[in-house]
Amino acid sequence: MQPILEVNLSNQKTAILAISDTWTKEYLGGASLAAYLLYNDLTRDLEPLTPESPLLFLTGPLTGTIGPSVGRFVVCGKSPATHLWAESNCGGFWGVELRKTGYDGLLIRGASEQPIYLVINNGEIEFRNAQDLSQMETYKTQQAILDDLGEPGYHVAVIGPAGENLIPYSTILTDHGRVAGRTGLGAVMGSKKLKGIAVRGNNPIPIANPEKYEKIRSEINHELRMDNQSQVLRALGTAGVADYFDYLGLMPKKYYHQSNYPGAQNISGAQIAETILSGVKACHGCVIACGRVVKLDDEQKRKGPEYETLVGFGPNLLIDDPKEITLLGEMCDRFGLDTISTSNTIGLAFHLYEMGLLTVKDTDNLELNWGNVKNTKLLIEKIVKKEGFGELLAHGSKTLAEAYNAEEEAVQVNGLEVPYHDPRGGSGMALVYVTSPRGACHNQSDYFFVEMGQSDESIGIDVYDRLGGAEKAGNIAKHQDWRTVFNSLVMCSFAHVGADDIASLVQAATGFELDKIELMRMGERAWNLKRMINVNLGIGSGYDDLPKAFQIPYPDAEGELKGFIPDINNMLSSYYQVRGWSIDKGIPSEEKIEELGLKWAKTST
Repeated sequence: MQPILEVNLSNQKTAILAISDTWTKEYLGGASLAAYLLYNDLTRDLEPLTPESPLLFLTGPLTGTIGPSVGRFVVCGKSPATHLWAESNCGGFWGVELRKTGYDGLLIRGASEQPIYLVINNGEIEFRNAQDLSQMETYKTQQAILDDLGEPGYHVAVIGPAGENLIPYSTILTDHGRVAGRTGLGAVMGSKKLKGIAVRGNNPIPIANPEKYEKIRSEINHELRMDNQSQVLRALGTAGVADYFDYLGLMPKKYYHQSNYPGAQNISGAQIAETILSGVKACHGCVIACGRVVKLDDEQKRKGPEYETLVGFGPNLLIDDPKEITLLGEMCDRFGLDTISTSNTIGLAFHLYEMGLLTVKDTDNLELNWGNVKNTKLLIEKIVKKEGFGELLAHGSKTLAEAYNAEEEAVQVNGLEVPYHDPRGGSGMALVYVTSPRGACHNQSDYFFVEMGQSDESIGIDVYDRLGGAEKAGNIAKHQDWRTVFNSLVMCSFAHVGADDIASLVQAATGFELDKIELMRMGERAWNLKRMINVNLGIGSGYDDLPKAFQIPYPDAEGELKGFIPDINNMLSSYYQVRGWSIDKGIPSEEKIEELGLKWAKTST
């Protein structure tokens, strides 16, 4: 791995942090290495939106190597939404370009007195005034920075008005539509008055054994292109699973309170392909190309919505027009808002309005009736400006629910809004949500794919009953460890690549003899380390809790889903036991800590 560039925005000084071989052998890179590097910084007293709060961008040993699906990077720190471990994953080309500058990471500390943007041109660092970019939306900001630089080859990561306004679920956007969306690290960037980061390089991507790597990655890319999942994703995007998720009960509707909604058929990947799709878009070196390009009535090409946005602004709000959903998602991207947290929080507002806990007196005279597209747009505008009712919505669903003494109504875990994979249609997601290190998250383990039959017996990941219970806790833990490996490489989770093939890639890229068993151990090590970070940040007994909505059966469910809820208490007890964590608080035991070589990491218990 190449070194990390450290930048202090307070005094505009820089330093170089070398990544040792030992770190690579124990954590690889990406989010796992970030957890190791930030462990001592992330204390309970640290406020996320202060100059002392670190913001770490990291790539992995496979980033930029032309496959399979490794054009990604991660951003990590302390979340202003949850005050826990923050980790966000992003595709596109920015991470690849960062590696080409000669750096594998960028560690931002301090805060600028005036708005600036950072330029990294190979080894040269420049701080440029960004006063004229204040409150500018993300797409225009990217173009303005590129115009200001006046030279080709740059890729730019930026924040929008939401990040500048310190909204705790704001995003970092790059390459005109790729987003580091969750945990609010756009607000951390905004607190530092850092509007954007432009990178350009021409250094080769470091690979220990280029000839061996080229042969392996070429074979894997060919297999990946032919994989059924890849072909569905290319043809239909991430919404290609929407119909099947709907059938299984994995797609929630009406803010997680309804199982059936006829309009759901209008937001499927097939429906979009037949109506508004005009092309596809891929990240660096990816043979899948799951990104959508759509044309609406104005004939302008736009980024098409993926599954989470389609469901969040679709069935979640009982909206069934993919054109309107596209525009709602685009509003969030332009403002720099996470579409999951935004649509979830608005969904809660609609739900509270229906319950009578909210009235037009609370909502600035807006009627929050289901399916109301116009008022949904107005709420998004109010959120980003923190205007009127939007000031409350801008703090997220947990704060909104607390304001009306309805804490149990918020569908969130540890302050992070739940995405759109309902555990009443696949019980494994219940355990995934409550144990994720960043709050409710489907990217720390997209276990719904396992529920649908995607297994890897070579590393012990089998398929269990989709509505099963405690018996699959160990299987879920293994899947979390495996996805932790993906987030350290950094590899897209849509790359359906076997463990042996990934181990071969890692060996060729790093020169280290790391087999799949050792990779799994590395995943387990990092998963436990993130848990230890959260223990230090205050997580404890009662935090691994499932929202009330998932502890009540769907009122309109039929067949096997009728009356079903996940057996979360027994699942969690079994999970703690499998993990080697204390049964009462879910804290890694001394034996587990020693086994994984983490005795250096102290926890505040």
